[in-house]
Amino acid sequence: MLAFFLLLSLKPDVCGFEDKVYSDFHGPQINKKILEGIHLLYDERFDEAEKLFLKVIAEYPKKPDGYFYMAMVSWSRLASGFWSPGTVEEFRKRIDRTTQVARSRIEESNEPDSYDYFFLGGALGFKGRFELMRGNWLSSFFLAKDAIGSLNTCLNMDPDNKDVMLGIGTFDYYTAHLSGVLKFLTYLLIHKGNKEEGLRKLQIAADEATYSETEAKSMLLHIYLFIEEDFSKALDLAEGLSKRYDMNLRYHTLRGVCYIRLKRVIRYRDTVYDLRQRALQVSSVNAAAKWRRRALYLETVYDLYHGRYFEARSKLQEILSRADPENDPAMIAFPLVKMGMSYDLEGEREEAEKYYNQVMDMQNGSGAQFLAKKLLKQAPPGGNDPFLGY
Repeated sequence: MLAFFLLLSLKPDVCGFEDKVYSDFHGPQINKKILEGIHLLYDERFDEAEKLFLKVIAEYPKKPDGYFYMAMVSWSRLASGFWSPGTVEEFRKRIDRTTQVARSRIEESNEPDSYDYFFLGGALGFKGRFELMRGNWLSSFFLAKDAIGSLNTCLNMDPDNKDVMLGIGTFDYYTAHLSGVLKFLTYLLIHKGNKEEGLRKLQIAADEATYSETEAKSMLLHIYLFIEEDFSKALDLAEGLSKRYDMNLRYHTLRGVCYIRLKRVIRYRDTVYDLRQRALQVSSVNAAAKWRRRALYLETVYDLYHGRYFEARSKLQEILSRADPENDPAMIAFPLVKMGMSYDLEGEREEAEKYYNQVMDMQNGSGAQFLAKKLLKQAPPGGNDPFLGY
């Protein structure tokens, strides 16, 4: 079941469209805006991306495309740790608006476009992920079911669409990891999950998709690093993504985690050095502080995997002493989780629970509350737990 939670931390499935399918999309100009906006999202330049997607809506107000990507701006902010009530409500409104526009297009047209179903499926899928975060398992499942129905309709209308493989492959893979009531529902209402088939479809998207290529690679990176524990495959993906999206803090950090897991100590230390150098190179004081925190955070991952719990806590305390809830809230909640894990690994369960509960009580838990909730139920199984690197 924990594997399903990985969906919560990923960047948006910023998928797109093909000119040959979206015949009334008026040529390549709009594609360029969407592609540029997608790149800005992965580089964590959210305000710039939002301006581009607003232009898409202004040009095509009756199509779901621009509305979907506006919702992805909000989702990207959530995924980067900005879980303010305002951002949560903004995402809810934007994703519901996307669903409304897509359904109107389908209902009002005698010959709906395949990408109307594509964006409807994407919007329903993200609404499902949002409900999953809130602990509404059944609502999440039924939204996912409807999302897959829309994506399959899109694929039936356009069998050459490789972007759609991202959502379908993700569903196939993660339903194979479900248990209890949700696993029963997959048998009753859809089909048994298939891990291998899910990975195959995700790989197709990573290799051949035009607009969802990066998200498919990001999904595979998390799967191979935290679930399958195939660290060589994870490293290939992390190296490529961190090179392509140079400003993405998470890809650089996960590259270092891959080196740790592969016991490539020199390359891990090089990565820490690179993160610190980036702090010296950027012009913004806030940006520099973010890079320094990631360097320290990566060092704590190394310490935890090597039983250096006191040293890990010392670095985590340094991160927390320089906390910036306005600009870098993720580096409050996740270091607190790591503090708890360090105590759990020393057998000090009561002390560990204090930190997990502190995260659960935070108004902005930055997406770390799912992990804190899990750890309150069960301590880390040992010093090789993949989620020490999360």
